[in-house]
Amino acid sequence: MDPKTIGLFDLAERRLAWADQRQTVLAQNIANVNTPGYKPHDLRSFATTLDDANTVAPVRTQPNHLAGTAAATSPNEVVDRTRAQSPDGNAVALDEQLVKVAETDNTHALVTTIYKAYLGMFNVALGRSSS
Repeated sequence: MDPKTIGLFDLAERRLAWADQRQTVLAQNIANVNTPGYKPHDLRSFATTLDDANTVAPVRTQPNHLAGTAAATSPNEVVDRTRAQSPDGNAVALDEQLVKVAETDNTHALVTTIYKAYLGMFNVALGRSSS
């Protein structure tokens, strides 16, 4: 039995991938805390990402139809412009970024724990030992 065919495990895998991508973006923000003019980035919420995954894009049925344009950033990534800028134009607030890193780490730990618990229950139901 492949756990990826079960919706719960697929959802957990997608959530972990989102958390991993968010940690990468937040690490870039922290690395650029002293870069003049840098604007912090973040990902859209996981719920919004799931909603967008169910959106169907239009199909080009004629060669003269416009294909659209690609975004400059990742489709999940947004620029956080709500923070006041320092005199050099940098808008990264280290304390806010560290809080977001901690929240994302907690999300990762929670999803991993739930994933392991459900995998353990499936193993028990299938008569497999958990060791």
